[in-house]
Amino acid sequence: MMGKTQLKFVPATLDDALAQPLLAELAVEYAQRYGSTPPMVLSWLRNNPTDEFAPPDGGMLVGLLDGRPVTGGGFRRFDADTAELKRIWTDSEHRRRGFAMALLGELEAEIAARGYRKVYLMTGNRQPEAEELYRATGYTQLPGPLAASGPVFPIAFLKELL
Repeated sequence: MMGKTQLKFVPATLDDALAQPLLAELAVEYAQRYGSTPPMVLSWLRNNPTDEFAPPDGGMLVGLLDGRPVTGGGFRRFDADTAELKRIWTDSEHRRRGFAMALLGELEAEIAARGYRKVYLMTGNRQPEAEELYRATGYTQLPGPLAASGPVFPIAFLKELL
């Protein structure tokens, strides 16, 4: 079994070739869990302004293992003190190895370096693995999602950065 220390994180964009295999698999899984089609979900996943996940307010990282993208995710500005995590994903062949925890650590370090003090995220009610990950990494579940524009998912978490 390969360890998370062998991951190399690189900056990416939502339309970056490195992100596409992860987004494609994410679209298939979301379509199965929530009763949609992969093309519709993939269109929704990509439907963001290109600069939303780019500096200075956002960012995206892809974790490579032997040059292959195995985990990735991004963040964007939620408010002056808060970044919002989006598109957190680990390839199905590489789960339960600590890669998602390593990704969160890298993203949180970048978020803190940009001056944010909190990290917010929403997830769907058919993703118990995501809920488990966020609780295990210090996120607190909120009673409900914060007011936001765009799609709102029923389960929300917040983490204060040190």
